[in-house]
Amino acid sequence: MVVADESTPRPDSVLTRDARARRRLLLGAVAAPLAACSPAGRTVGAPVTLVFKHAKLFGDPGPLRALLDAFERRNPGIRVRDETLPSSSDAQHQFYAINLQAHSPAFDVFAADVIWVAGFARAGWLRDLSELLPDHERAALFAGPMRAVTHRRRPYAFPWYVDAGLLYFRSDLLARHGHAPPRTWSGLVRAAQAVCAREPGLRGFIWQGRQYEGLVCNALEYLWSNGGQVFDDGRVVLDSEANRTALSFMVDLVHRYRVSPGSVTTATEEPSRHLFGQGRALFMRNWPYAWTTFADPASRVHGAVGISVLPHFPGGMSTAALGGWQLAVNAYSRAPDAAMRLVAWLGSVPAQKSLALAYGFQPSRVALYDDADLLAAQPALATLREVFANARPRPVMPRYVRVSQVLQTEFSAALSRVRPVALALASAQRGIERIVADAH
Repeated sequence: MVVADESTPRPDSVLTRDARARRRLLLGAVAAPLAACSPAGRTVGAPVTLVFKHAKLFGDPGPLRALLDAFERRNPGIRVRDETLPSSSDAQHQFYAINLQAHSPAFDVFAADVIWVAGFARAGWLRDLSELLPDHERAALFAGPMRAVTHRRRPYAFPWYVDAGLLYFRSDLLARHGHAPPRTWSGLVRAAQAVCAREPGLRGFIWQGRQYEGLVCNALEYLWSNGGQVFDDGRVVLDSEANRTALSFMVDLVHRYRVSPGSVTTATEEPSRHLFGQGRALFMRNWPYAWTTFADPASRVHGAVGISVLPHFPGGMSTAALGGWQLAVNAYSRAPDAAMRLVAWLGSVPAQKSLALAYGFQPSRVALYDDADLLAAQPALATLREVFANARPRPVMPRYVRVSQVLQTEFSAALSRVRPVALALASAQRGIERIVADAH
């Protein structure tokens, strides 16, 4: 699957994936849309070739190609050429920004990171997708992704698949030592300290604290779960007591409670996943993509991992940072109508189901979380539905990249104790206020 930026069984409902059963489900799910999409005899004038740009898939490209072939059969006269980019979100952003700024028609449809849409839309680089997303269609999708693709009350991308932060835990170790998956941050600390005291060499809680976009996602989850915010009705409200408490706790995980190793301040998703997958950590915050490796029978932690919503502070609620990828239409496409058709197909129920089975993409369509085939292959969908229903997008604004740079710098300074939490948040508040003022 594509790793974003880089978007719950209890101990008795740990996900298992029998490879042969999964393959049978996948082939059946792909066959159904193929049958449903036999040529309809429609023509679209002169032959058209659409270019669909997306990140490299981690897995067999066949299922995606099968969906594109089905689209071509349903739309005689339209061909689709899919072209991949590096998996790095930064590299993709640079490619798109350079080409779109130059008004290049070299690609028609592309997969956009959730944090790009507002900026690209403001620049005039994306086609308005209102006709694809009337009210009833928006209601069929998770609310967080819809907010993330909306600029000035109009949608400029179609939520394709969803990511959000999760808590991974060693269900076997928690059960062995008499602990339930924690619902609060203080409960996580108590469980980590108790279990690690009896399991030599085990880390308590690992997460992503390097100075990059992943740190912003991690930190916002603490702030939000304590009732804090970055903006309130357009005002910057970062420098608040709730946020100071939440960020201080994040720092204390490393320096006071010592349940998180110092290495988390330089960690990204993959080092975290590898450490947890080696059986060397009790808890981990990461995205849903990590689950597939732990569910592999060859994994050291196979059958011993559960996932749950992230903890929260007393009086707060679990809130995950929203990730995921969206389908956008290049405003300079020479075939916008055909491109819109392709987006509608790739975002359809059968297409999202096929991609979920093939790559573990988490659908943006809420109804698919009740699909019997998907639930059989991925029992964790029941909890993922809860996670995605409460996931929040990072600030949806055209200048988000600048805001993120400020947050990354100040959050990192606080975590490494280069700057006290109160000063870091006050500095971030001033920096973001200047960005907002410049926008006016």
